[in-house]
Amino acid sequence: MLTRLARLAPGPVVRWFARPYVAGGSMDAGLDVAHDRLERFGALATMDLLGEGVTEQFQVVQNVATYERLIDRIGSESRFAEAKTRPSVSVKPSAFTCGERESAFEHIELLARRAHERGVAITIDMEDRPWTDLTLDWAVGLYKQGLDVGTVLQTRLNRTEQDLERIPPGMRLRLVIGIYPEPESVAVLDKRVMKDRMVEYASVLLDRDCRVEFGTHDEPALERFLREVAPKAPDRCEIQMLLGVPRRPFARKLMAGEFGVVVPFRLYVPFAMSWDDATAYLRRRMRESPSMMWLVLRNLGRAKRA
Repeated sequence: MLTRLARLAPGPVVRWFARPYVAGGSMDAGLDVAHDRLERFGALATMDLLGEGVTEQFQVVQNVATYERLIDRIGSESRFAEAKTRPSVSVKPSAFTCGERESAFEHIELLARRAHERGVAITIDMEDRPWTDLTLDWAVGLYKQGLDVGTVLQTRLNRTEQDLERIPPGMRLRLVIGIYPEPESVAVLDKRVMKDRMVEYASVLLDRDCRVEFGTHDEPALERFLREVAPKAPDRCEIQMLLGVPRRPFARKLMAGEFGVVVPFRLYVPFAMSWDDATAYLRRRMRESPSMMWLVLRNLGRAKRA
């Protein structure tokens, strides 16, 4: 039912669902939101252009050009002058190819080098399972060349325990359960197991001198991470959440250290170059992951009670 609703819902309805979770329909809007959350709440940001899954070459060209401008602006604007609070940039490989997956690397490498020159960190996001090996190869290879490049692993996949060994010391690794549906033959389906794995794998990564970006909205899992794992090396830990999702009372507790340790808190700040692009993206994501709609409704209800 939710899949059909995502397909048939009018654009204004999709936009209403999306508004708390998308920074806006322009780069200026995205950067303004990132700066606002930093000034008001001390929250860091990672910027993401809504533009993956392209089908035409002109879209690849547009995405590359937009990320180039984004990196240049983050690296040059006075409001982001302090390196430790400067937004990072997240890229999805499928935004840079409309054919062979391998062709995305040329664009990602150029963006990573541009970001390095301007003092901007970059993360190569993880998409569904066919991208896993390529994404890891690219991210690890660029990191080993001295670039500030991180990547992502999804704890729902059974292979992830072995993939942890590919992450070199010092590299940033965002742990998430992942939103892409995967078959039981390669993944666990129980979210409790996925979240337990997040805590377990975070500990393994810290023991290997990696940097852990713990990406979840699950409050018990976050509390476990902060109480059981982060005290090992709080300077190599970070909490990450989607824009619009964290409840303010809980976020305040996180940032006040009420769970035993204070670590940086970063919001994933997506923006589009137009609201039409944002609506098309969100409609597609709602079809791929109908649970997004329940998440929106649940958090709207929580916000009213908070």
